[in-house]
Amino acid sequence: MIAQLTGTVLTAGATECVLDVGGVGFLVFITPSTAAGLRPGETTTLHTSMVVREDSMTLYGFSAAGEREAFILAQGASGVGPKVALAIVSVLTPAELRRAVQAEDVRRLTTVPGIGPKGAQRIIIELKDRVAALGLDEGGEAAEPAPATSGTDELWRRQVSDGLQSLGWSSRDAEAAGDNVAHLVEEDPDIPIGKLLRAALNSLARR
Repeated sequence: MIAQLTGTVLTAGATECVLDVGGVGFLVFITPSTAAGLRPGETTTLHTSMVVREDSMTLYGFSAAGEREAFILAQGASGVGPKVALAIVSVLTPAELRRAVQAEDVRRLTTVPGIGPKGAQRIIIELKDRVAALGLDEGGEAAEPAPATSGTDELWRRQVSDGLQSLGWSSRDAEAAGDNVAHLVEEDPDIPIGKLLRAALNSLARR
């Protein structure tokens, strides 16, 4: 299994990147907080988890080891696969996930796309005894440098929309979230797309 990759960032989007490691380009699916710390041409280290299926091998990468642990732990709940687990750690930090499970906060867990009340209850029941260490070493958000939105209103809106839909939100929700964060682009046209997507996720979670 591949637990860590260090290499040059070739491309970086809102939910995936390509990392050049010794001349081999690895496609890695990432969270918005991880995307916020990536810049093409720079060297980075990602903590990774490889999900192996009969017809595929998929890498998921995180700037913090705690995010990877939360991603792996989330899949220990019935009905939670890699896609939903990635959505969980995109919407909730490891510490937030721990608090939600320990407090049996169904409402907080259902802010994650793909998780309904019954799914939230399963997560609480099945993970409550296993989340105690999550988020205890959190150091905050990923480093600030990142690929900027660089350019047109259409470009950043498409990036945010694609990112949200890949995490399970509907196109209607994604469009509404774009409107919610438009003021951030007006204030800072070079805002990192990862930071913008994180803000869009937070706006949806507060509804």
